Amino acid sequence: MNNQKFMRSDCPISYALDFFGDKWTFLIIRDLIFENKKFYSDFLNSKEKIATNILSDRLKKLEQNGVIESKVYEKLKTKKEYNLTEKGKHLVPVLVEMMLWSARYEDSLAIPKSFLEQAKLDKEGMIARIKARLQ
Repeated sequence: MNNQKFMRSDCPISYALDFFGDKWTFLIIRDLIFENKKFYSDFLNSKEKIATNILSDRLKKLEQNGVIESKVYEKLKTKKEYNLTEKGKHLVPVLVEMMLWSARYEDSLAIPKSFLEQAKLDKEGMIARIKARLQ
């Protein structure tokens, strides 16, 4: 497999979009961060109903790019367990900001009031606590 990076330009927005340019990638990362999902079947059961071929492709892409890592699940050797790497954990602030932006412009979203209050009082502290929980 060719691991060369393809970049359309040296623009940082273009670089990020080349990597995160589809909704499924961020939804998988969301599930790892906020839903504590770890297994292929967990991701399949998300409310957005990702197709198996897309899920498999995105998990491989995230792993190849060092955002997640997989290991054989010790309790059941036929299962893989997925976790964020340090690179992946650095996306916590990005997802928090996306949630806050969404909450600002749409009232009907499933964002706990406590999350919004914590972010308002101490966003950096909240992000640090989320990252610490992912250890």
